[in-house]
Formats: sequence, C-alpha cells, structure tokens
Amino acid sequence: MHDAKEKSDATVRPYAGAGLMYAEVILPLPLGATFTYRIPQELDGKVSIGSRIIVPFGRKKLYTAIVCGLSPIAPEDMQIKDVMTVLDPWPIVRHPQLRLWEWIGEYYLCSIGDVMKAALPAGLKVESETFVEVNPDYEEDTSARLTETEAVLLQTVDHHGRISVADLEHRTGITRTTQTVARLVERGALMISEKLVERYRAKRETIVSLAFPHDDTTSMHRAFDSVRGAPKQEQLLIALIDMLNKKRHEGRDPEVLRADLLTSTGLSTAIVSALSAKGIIRITTREVNRFGFTGVATGTLPSLTDHQAEALDRIHLGFLKRDVVLLHGVTSSGKTELYIHLIDFVLRKGEQALYLVPEIALTTQLTRRLQKVFGDKVVIYHSKFSDNERVDIWKKLLHDNSPCVVIGARSSLFLPYSRLGIVIVDEEHESSYKQYDQAPRYNARDTAIVLASMHGAKTLLGSATPAVETYYKALSGRYGLVELTERYEGARLPDIEIIDMLDEKKRGRSSGSPLSMRLLRLTRETVDHGRQAILFHNRRGFAPVVMCKQCAYVPKCQYCDVSLTYHRRQDEMVCHYCGATYKLPTICPSCKEPAIEVFGYGTERLEDIADGAFGDAKVLRMDLDTTRNKDGYDKIITDFSAGKAQILVGTQMVTKGLDFAGVSLVGVLNADTLINFPDFRSAERAFNMLEQVAGRAGRRDDMPGRVVVQTTRPDHPVINFLREHDYKGFYAHEIEERRLYSYPPFTRVINIYLKHRDLSVVADASVRYTRRLQELFGNRVFGPEEPHVSRIQSLYIRKIMLKIETEASMRKVKTILRNVYEEFMVEKSLRSMIVYYDVDPN
Repeated sequence: MHDAKEKSDATVRPYAGAGLMYAEVILPLPLGATFTYRIPQELDGKVSIGSRIIVPFGRKKLYTAIVCGLSPIAPEDMQIKDVMTVLDPWPIVRHPQLRLWEWIGEYYLCSIGDVMKAALPAGLKVESETFVEVNPDYEEDTSARLTETEAVLLQTVDHHGRISVADLEHRTGITRTTQTVARLVERGALMISEKLVERYRAKRETIVSLAFPHDDTTSMHRAFDSVRGAPKQEQLLIALIDMLNKKRHEGRDPEVLRADLLTSTGLSTAIVSALSAKGIIRITTREVNRFGFTGVATGTLPSLTDHQAEALDRIHLGFLKRDVVLLHGVTSSGKTELYIHLIDFVLRKGEQALYLVPEIALTTQLTRRLQKVFGDKVVIYHSKFSDNERVDIWKKLLHDNSPCVVIGARSSLFLPYSRLGIVIVDEEHESSYKQYDQAPRYNARDTAIVLASMHGAKTLLGSATPAVETYYKALSGRYGLVELTERYEGARLPDIEIIDMLDEKKRGRSSGSPLSMRLLRLTRETVDHGRQAILFHNRRGFAPVVMCKQCAYVPKCQYCDVSLTYHRRQDEMVCHYCGATYKLPTICPSCKEPAIEVFGYGTERLEDIADGAFGDAKVLRMDLDTTRNKDGYDKIITDFSAGKAQILVGTQMVTKGLDFAGVSLVGVLNADTLINFPDFRSAERAFNMLEQVAGRAGRRDDMPGRVVVQTTRPDHPVINFLREHDYKGFYAHEIEERRLYSYPPFTRVINIYLKHRDLSVVADASVRYTRRLQELFGNRVFGPEEPHVSRIQSLYIRKIMLKIETEASMRKVKTILRNVYEEFMVEKSLRSMIVYYDVDPN
C-alpha cells in the first residue's frame, strides 16, 4: 500500500500502453511501503523476483531496489517511473529471504526497507548515485565495446575523478545521462560513489592459456616462428607450455595464473601482452572467492563420552517431535562436540548448517576446530569482514548449493541459504544476539528459529545458562529439552569464593587497587605455578570517572547525558555512547584550579596494574578498544591459548564460550555493576555473565578451577545461586518474580522511544503519546519515563513501555502504533521527532 506522500516520490510519467509489466520493489529506506515501477520493453523478461534493479526515487536520486513482486496490472491513478537497469541476470535474494524480511519487519515493528538495508552487504546496494567515479578494476570487454556516449561519459569521469551526475551532464552537454550511467555501473566501468558506503570490488585473477589446442602442431610451429628473435617472448611461451603440460598430466584444468607465470619466469606483463597481441595466447579474467581452506581436513569426528552420546541420541529423538530443542549443558560439558556431530549428520544429507555465535571472538577457535573436520566446507561470515569479503560469501552461497557450515554472528542469518538443514544457536542466552542501535532491532536467536522453520530445518539452542524465556518454553513442552550435567572428562565445576569488599575495607585489608588482597595472592600463585588467570571487569578505558577534587566538577559529553571515560593510550576522554573525544583538561573549567583527577578503574588501567603487580607475567587485554578489526580477536586468543601470556584482562568478551585449557583462576572485580543495573533482566544478565565467566576456569580434569567474585552485596540472591552453580534455583526464583510483575515470558514487552532535540517538546509529546496509547491499550501502557541515559547525540529521550499478551497479533499492534504515530506527526512541531520501537528488549 502507498500513502500520498510515498506515491509522489515514485511517480513521474503517465502510464501508457498495454502488455507492460510492473515491478513492486523494496528500497533500502525507512519507508512504510513498497513502490511500483514500470519495466520498459528493452528490459522485458530480464526482471525477476529477488533481482536487483536500479530505480529513480525522489529528486535526482538512484537506488538499488529488490524486486518483491511482478504484475501486468498498472496501479490506478498513479504516474509511474521506469526501471533504469537490471543489475543481475538472476535473483540475488531468494524467496525464503524475502519472507524472513517481511516477518522481521512485522514482528519488530520496522519497515522492510530497514531490513533490506541491514541484510544486504553494502557492496550489493547503491544507496546514492549523487556521485560517480571510475572503477579501478575495469577492463574493457573487446566483444562489447562502449558506445560513443558511454565512452565520452567515462572519459569525463576519469578526467575529473569523483563527480556528480548533474555536473557530468553540464560538462559533457549530454542530457538524461542517468540511464547511461546506470549501464556503465552495470558493466563495471563506473562505481556509484558515496563517502559513507564501502563499495564492493570483486577480487579477480588473470588467466593465461594457449589460443589454440595444445595438439595443433601447425599452430604451435607458427607460434614459435613468430617469437624467433624475441628471446623473452620465447622464454615465456616455453614456460607456459611446460606449466600447461604439467597441469594436464596432473588432471587439472589447462590454465595458468598470470601471476604464477610471471613469478616463474621473472618477466613483465608487457611480454604477456605482446604474445596476446600476436594471437598466441589468450588472456581472461574471472572473479574468485577470497576464502579457501589450505590445510588438510581429517574428517574425523570428536569422540563422545557416554553422557554426550546419550545426549546426542536424545537430541535426534527430540527433533522427531519438535522443531526446536534446548541443550542445557553446564560449562565445559562438551556441547561443541555434539554440535559437530549434528553438523556432520546434516552435511551427509547434502544440506547446509548455520552455526550462530554471539561474539565474533568465538569464530576464531570454532573455525579451527570445524575446519579440522570439515575442511573447505566451513564458511565464516560476520561484520568485521570487509564488504568485499561479505559479498564474496554471499555470492558463494547464492551460486553453490553444495553442503557447507556457516559460522557467523547475527548478520549471517541473512545469507541466501538454499538447503538449510539445521541452525545451531550457541550461548543462546547472550544479549549480543539482540540488535540495539538501529532498526531492525531483532533478536538473532528468535529470528533463527523463524528462519529454520521457513526452510523446514531444525533449531538447536545451546547454553549453560539458558534465557528465562527459553527454559520456560522447554519446561512447558514447546521446545524439547536435553541436559548435560557433567563436565567433559570428569572435570569439576570451579569452586566459587565470594569476597565482601566492604568487610575487606573495615578490616584494613584493602590493597589500594581494584584487586583484593586475596585475589592478588591467588593470581600470583597461579602465575608462579605456570597456570593462567582471567580478570573480568565490565568497564573499558583507563578510568570511568574524571572529576575535579576541589569543586567536584565532572566533564560530560556535550552531545550525551553521560560522564566521559578517560583512555590513557589515546590521552583523551571518550563518550562511550556517541564516540566523541575530548582532551583531558589540566585546569578545571568550573573553579579554574589545576585539580582534575581520574578515579575508578577500567580494563586499560587494570592491565597496567596487572603488569606492575605480577612481575614478569605477560598481560593481554580483550575489549572493544583492542579488537576493532577481525585480526585483533584472533591474535589475542591465539597468543593466550598458546601460553604466550599468563593473564587476560577483559570485558564481557572473555565470558562468552572461549576454551582456554591453561586457565585455573578467574577473578570478577566488581559484580555489583552487573547486579545493580535498573532493568527487569538485570538479575538474569548478571547470573548468566558471572556463571559463564566462572566456566572459563578449570576446564580440564587435571587442573581444578577457582573463581573469586568481589562484591559489596554478598547476600544478594544472584550471588547465593552463583556460589552453588545453581541455575535451576535461580530460574525458579526469577520466574516467580516475572510472574508476579507480568514480565516475559508471561507478557511481551515493547519499549517505545521518542527522541527530539528540544527537551520541552519531547517531554510534552511523551505525556500525550502515553495517554493516547492508554486509551487504546488500557493498563498495558506504562510511562513515560526518563531512561538511565536521557540524552544521546543531542537528542532527548523518553521511554514508554507497552506490555501485551504473548498471543496478541503483532500485525494489529503495528497497525495501531502506526496510526498513533500518524496522528501525532500531523503536528508541525513534532515532524522532526523520532519514534521507534524495541520489541522484546534485552
């Protein structure tokens, strides 16, 4: 459906003629509708559902759109623009993907354009055609030369560099250039240039082969005659023939990479070009995938203990009755071994497997383990890869239906699977599966279950500390339930020691650092005995508080309502919400005294403390600052696994499923920051995180583990359940709290956020918005309230909570919320207000 505003943006010329086809398309924009375009006769038969096309939208803008429907019927009372060009001769998005996009848009209360933008790698989208530039990888195809107009445009762009389409028309005098530009984009000669969008450049390799059959002796003699007197050309021809003969003898394709030929001969590309000009050799290029396993796969599955084998049988039986099974296994019980056996079962059936992990860091260890078994059938996909790499993987799955296993974070849900057999969601409780910062704000665990059902596949959820909602569904029979209660090879769960930090101070046992005397001593002993320790502190940076000791002035971000964190490596104060940086003042801006000091401890400062406190011990740090690229994770994990460091300091990244054989001690520096967070999930989040980080210790039977938890609230229920590793006790306590206060799983929570630059506007609007919602939803609406951080990026925020019954139709809820939004947006003062929804907040 289209509203009036959306119609006007997609219309220009009147409908005329008969027998034409019309394409319904999705644009990568936060708009509540799809749009209709006419398919011109020259593109007849070239457009299919799921293919990419370039369409004009708005004033002088082009976008890549995905076709979601075709019809011979023209929309009534509308002027329709033409499709400009087709980018793909085949669908780039499969039908199940489009269905998943629709479900995400409906359930998570966002537009399907938001979903498209998140799902497709940037290299598959042309988000703005305002500027164009020459593609540096372009090589003209001699079989399809450029037209005169195309050549003039390409030459002009090459001369001026990055140039706008309007300026291109002005400089060349050629009118209506957009369609010609689109053809040049399609041919790979031009790239749509957008500063904030990473463009895809395919990796190519150049192939050299003989221009005649190898057994054509007449042509062979003629070739050698033509290079007589040119020793370098003759040398290269002989080398090429030798390399081709060797490949034929080995049963491989008779072709040689130009790079290999030049390396073996030491000659230049000019010699290759000379032989090509004489018609002796043929030069071709092809796209290649950036990924390939170079090791040797053993194909040997990990052996299972009796308990694991029994659990595997129960999982298979569970899948006969239900599509979703929860594997509840204590930390280090060997869940990964079961996953590998299940993946092997699926691959042997010729199907694909998706292995979801909550953190990119986990892919490093998992990839190695899986590649040892499955070799080049293992595919890795996550957001730390460059856009080029992600497009390569997308194309691999699109054109290759062979069995494979994809390891990835939440973005891997959107890949074009064709024969999906199983989805494994490891550490299914993790909040990292939830997308927070921009639409679609989806939960990858729940979306994975829907994805699997659309493919007729099974879903296995695995965790030592399942989410309360997940365990509730398993106990109530909606999911199957399989439990592993013993650690692998008989290793014991670590002993947990609680340190009361208030009592430590009263007794004068404070060390003057964030580590208690007890934790300091145990860490020294651990290092001295050749073991490793993990120190967990969920605050990055050097010091979380900067303050004037004279007047108590605290520097805050000018864009966000938060204090700044000092990072000593950068020697800057950083806002952890918007990323703005500030210089540390030497003079207090308030009292003008040189009294600015830093207080508290972040992981950066903790790293320095550990460096000084433990002698020659090597210390590594794992947090957002040290893992900003995909290689950052790999190096830290590899070095710590190899024993090159004895102490690992980190934020919640170190809690998530990493397997370090040498770790016997885990220290939690401040459990209170997890417990005291104002949120209905805070107890669950705290218990899960603390139990998970505790599970990193003593993962081998020859090395008992110990966990030291520092807190000022030793009698808190979370701490009591943690002390006994009592997940079931914690669940029983938590589910009663949820039942009493009508929180999930007994209701579905939707947080509605209103943002505006003017505090008075958003404060007034949020009160009126809440009253209107209460008229429609009754006592299901709570608020408005000022969130913990009430201003981010200069926008003031108010939150309204909506609790609805779990069986309520999300489509109807979305319709009501959309109608309320439209009621308010007619007010001129509110048109710049941002309204968005967070369904099932974590």
